[in-house]
Amino acid sequence: MHRWTDLRQVPADLGPSVVTIGNFDGVHRGHRSVLTRMVRSARALGGSAVAVTFHPHPAQVHRPGETPELITGLADRLDLLAGTGLDAVLLIDYTLEFAQLLPEEFVRSYLVEGLHARTVVVGRDVRFGRDNAGDLATMVRLGKDHGFDVEVIEDIHSPEDASRRWSSTWVRELLAAGDVAGAADILGRPHRVRGSVVHGDARGRELGYPTANLGEDMSGTVPADGVYAGWLRRPDLPEGLPDGYLPVAISIGTNPTFDGVRRRVEAYVLDRTDLDLYDEEVVLELVAHLRPTVRFDTVEDLVAQMSKDVARARHLLAGGPLVLGASEAD
Repeated sequence: MHRWTDLRQVPADLGPSVVTIGNFDGVHRGHRSVLTRMVRSARALGGSAVAVTFHPHPAQVHRPGETPELITGLADRLDLLAGTGLDAVLLIDYTLEFAQLLPEEFVRSYLVEGLHARTVVVGRDVRFGRDNAGDLATMVRLGKDHGFDVEVIEDIHSPEDASRRWSSTWVRELLAAGDVAGAADILGRPHRVRGSVVHGDARGRELGYPTANLGEDMSGTVPADGVYAGWLRRPDLPEGLPDGYLPVAISIGTNPTFDGVRRRVEAYVLDRTDLDLYDEEVVLELVAHLRPTVRFDTVEDLVAQMSKDVARARHLLAGGPLVLGASEAD
């Protein structure tokens, strides 16, 4: 998948394209359903499937400090978009200056002249241009003016709960409750948190469970405090190496037994004490919530519970990684 950050990077001979616009936070099953349909439409047209997205999130520019934490960081968002079969992503640097473009200017410069759109795929609630003045009717009118079709995608509802559509908001609610399995049902995959491994207090090593602590560069929504089973992926390792994907027990919280105050995300690789992950970027995939974070009266009680947590994580992960939600793309 090509990744463009400027229209000047778009090949001059780019053929007709099918284009969609969105933030795609989480790249959940609703997003992927739209994107895979787009890819099929582009193949039938003999053209390219292109997603236009933004960084930072527009809400972070217009309402800094008031926006919810993003489900996925930029690196994971782009990786997940690539997994849908898209030919390219145009990543626009979202600034207050860009936000001043009139709807007509945005469509003409980016969709028509820049990407040669033959079809533009949008939801009914699409908004674009200065002050969000552009809507679906605007896009349809501009499509007639500039020679592209507009395909309207309806909301995609959960088959388990027809009253709710798959959405980033729903995923955030589930993660805030620690329900990573429920979030995975909507995401179609385990939720990810990415970050570099830093030195911690070495307390886990002293207790017999050395952990990889994620640093301040973490991206991805951190779920509710608790202990989780999951996987640690090492994206910098060549694919296929035996230690590239490892089962872990993950602790999120302030270590209340030791009167901790700083919230941490740390992972113990099951049955391994020989790994050196310091300064390495890793991805944690959270599969199941094991228990809430609690304060123990003694260190011995904590270690006994940790042993139980590890045994349960080992049992839950014994079958290997699961691939969820593949059917919606069929």
